[in-house]
Amino acid sequence: MSQAAHHREWTPDGPLHLGQVLGCLRRGPGDPAFRTDASGAFWRVSRTPEGPATLRVTALGGTVRGDAWGPGAAWFLDRLPVLLGGEDSSGGFAPRHRLVAEGQRRAPGLRLARTGLVLESLVPSVLEQKVTADEAYRAWRRLLTRFGEPAPGPAPEGMAVPLAARDWALVPSWEWHRAGVDNKRASTILRAVRVAARMEEAAGMTPAEARARLEKIPGIGPWTSAEVVQRTHGAPDEVTTGDLHLPRIVGWSLVGERDADDARMLELLAPYEGHRHRAVRYLLTVGSIPPRRAPKMRKTDIARW
Repeated sequence: MSQAAHHREWTPDGPLHLGQVLGCLRRGPGDPAFRTDASGAFWRVSRTPEGPATLRVTALGGTVRGDAWGPGAAWFLDRLPVLLGGEDSSGGFAPRHRLVAEGQRRAPGLRLARTGLVLESLVPSVLEQKVTADEAYRAWRRLLTRFGEPAPGPAPEGMAVPLAARDWALVPSWEWHRAGVDNKRASTILRAVRVAARMEEAAGMTPAEARARLEKIPGIGPWTSAEVVQRTHGAPDEVTTGDLHLPRIVGWSLVGERDADDARMLELLAPYEGHRHRAVRYLLTVGSIPPRRAPKMRKTDIARW
């Protein structure tokens, strides 16, 4: 391994589990921008405001070490505590349901990551609209592998930098098709990257203001905006609505209801106002899933059309 260009150590003020914090940034098992290696290190590649960068994060004895390479390395390390939830506060949060309490007990090191990078969360979130996770992950993997530049530094083989806005705009229409991305999702991404600077400004807004800014783009609704700000802002109260499975999971976990909708989910989460997303994360840690009554979402591989 070549010598790291930059490094930083940081000691959090309480428990921190790297996998639980950073796992929400991984877009499937083959994500070219996210890896874990045999040593337990976490690798992440981003396009920062100062350029591409690779970050390697490890934890030992309560201290976190970050090593970074590339033009954006200093930016990455300056924000390392923020990325790892150093500014996330669970003050005022109290479990009111058994499984929420169990999730908190199992995941004392869960903090909400905050990337501050909008486009890198927005594009894969749009890819995940109305399709299975496997289809979205495959599209993200193919597009980054095909068009992303190699990750700086000694990153694991196959890692790539997410595309810049101008490069997303240059992806040929047939490559979207080959990646299994329909015209509706591709067009939404293209509309967003045309105003990428305005989108990135949302990182400095409140979560509510950021969501309103994102939703000005046709094709970006409440589901997508919530998925973005949960990652860019570490937003503890921004619940994903419009999801096929989440209301049923929340309803089943909290009160044993199989068929809760968004309105019922929000009603059940009302006692956690200010921390509703945090409560959901704890529930997902426990993994309580209602019995299936309907078939899984049908996969539609448009690349075969």
